[in-house]
Amino acid sequence: MFRNVYLKSLYDARRGLIGWSVAIAALVLLECALWPSVRDMPDLAELYKSFPEQLRKFFNLEAMTTGVGFLNAELFTLLLPSLFLVYGIGHGARTIAGEEERGTLELLLVTPVSGARIIIDKALALLTSIAVLGLALFTATIVGSLTFGLGISAADAASGALAMTLLGLEYGVLALAVGALTGRRATAIALSASAATAAYVVYAAGLILPRFEPWQPYSPIYQAFHNGPLGAGLQLTHLWLLAGSALLLALALPTLDGRDISTAHGG
Repeated sequence: MFRNVYLKSLYDARRGLIGWSVAIAALVLLECALWPSVRDMPDLAELYKSFPEQLRKFFNLEAMTTGVGFLNAELFTLLLPSLFLVYGIGHGARTIAGEEERGTLELLLVTPVSGARIIIDKALALLTSIAVLGLALFTATIVGSLTFGLGISAADAASGALAMTLLGLEYGVLALAVGALTGRRATAIALSASAATAAYVVYAAGLILPRFEPWQPYSPIYQAFHNGPLGAGLQLTHLWLLAGSALLLALALPTLDGRDISTAHGG
């Protein structure tokens, strides 16, 4: 039954996962294709220095004279995290709460498999799906770098893909946990998206306002972006992202045991 729940969850997500993987790979390749034009601009470093200090610090514009810095500023610190968060939160909210709202979760709960085991299987399917997106990102970054001369190593690309995967996983598990607790997909999405927005505000404020810097390490966004994310290598902050996902999963484990789904769904 373990493999059935896990594989069934992956099977249900297959079409969306393929589409998301293709879209992320295409986005990275298109951005890489812009690099030769940007690299060959005259006085590029001087141009970046002309921007306001807060803007230079926020996007680390001085580093955009390298391929790693260019992709970090253009993709890995704004657009790609947003995409991984949207996918992770949406998938996490659907995996338990979505099934409960459709009335299909009760079919699982009448089997001998415990509610905790169902949640673990669903979480593993979520992890696998986000890891596939991370693999698509890694592959596209390597191909784009080789094709357009960004000079990004496999280790650099791996650190960026890992950071995006761990970030999407933590908020995906948060959405799964909230969905398992409330049985409401909209609530899971709203709370998880609000938490991600708050974490980004803390991270961004710490870059611009010194008094917010001590709060940055508590933000999962900072934990994913620290020293990179592209080119950062393995970071201790990545362990905090893993620990956060594990804690949220542990909190979700008892939520389905003894749950009267038919009554909850009908209400």
